[in-house]
Amino acid sequence: MAKYGLIGHNIGYSFSKTFFNFKFEQENRNDSYENFDIPVVSELSNILENNPDLKGINVTIPYKESIIQLLDNVDKEARKIGAVNTIKINEDGTLIGYNTDYYGFAKALMEFLPIKEKKALVLGTGGASKAIIYVLEVMNFKIIQVSRTRTKNTITYTDLNRDIMAQNYLIINCTPLGTFPNIQEFPDIPYQYLTEDHLAFDLTYNPRESKFMKLSKDRGARISNGLKMLEYQAKKAWSIWIS
Repeated sequence: MAKYGLIGHNIGYSFSKTFFNFKFEQENRNDSYENFDIPVVSELSNILENNPDLKGINVTIPYKESIIQLLDNVDKEARKIGAVNTIKINEDGTLIGYNTDYYGFAKALMEFLPIKEKKALVLGTGGASKAIIYVLEVMNFKIIQVSRTRTKNTITYTDLNRDIMAQNYLIINCTPLGTFPNIQEFPDIPYQYLTEDHLAFDLTYNPRESKFMKLSKDRGARISNGLKMLEYQAKKAWSIWIS
């Protein structure tokens, strides 16, 4: 029997535990999957010490970037992205970091192509956004990243206007805004400028239709939550753990 798990903070909403335990049940495996909700990333050492049968870990908000310093090695793609969401624990105890978010997002986005123009707004600057930007760059999208604070690489939400919204047909919410239990929250963008040519893609999946998605759908935009992305990245993580 092997154990797998998810580390993050305030992760009671996560679908990963349900996904993997259902998978194990369907395949008559004695493996298990557990949530490890930790206040600081350094608690990883205690998790490993107390769970010697742990073979693989998923990583979610807010530790996808800070976890890297605790790993023995990082896959080249994850290193390029600058974020890790999957850890393989080798028999000798070494920790190898991977990123399967980029794979999951690419597979999920393919179902919505083509998009009118390859121009995208990426909302948020955390670990999840790094994988999304990596995919979009590979797919030759022009990207504008939006943050609460203006930097040389980002604009702010208050900078968004009719022209910017009209020119960027893919809008991806990489923030946790709208995730259960705070389901009334949403990114502060000018939804009135969205059209049926837009795709509003929310990386959150609980609730299945976030306020961001509802407001976008009201303007005629196509919408997607992050559930398909999660399923694709979880299957990729599993292939890494058992390889």
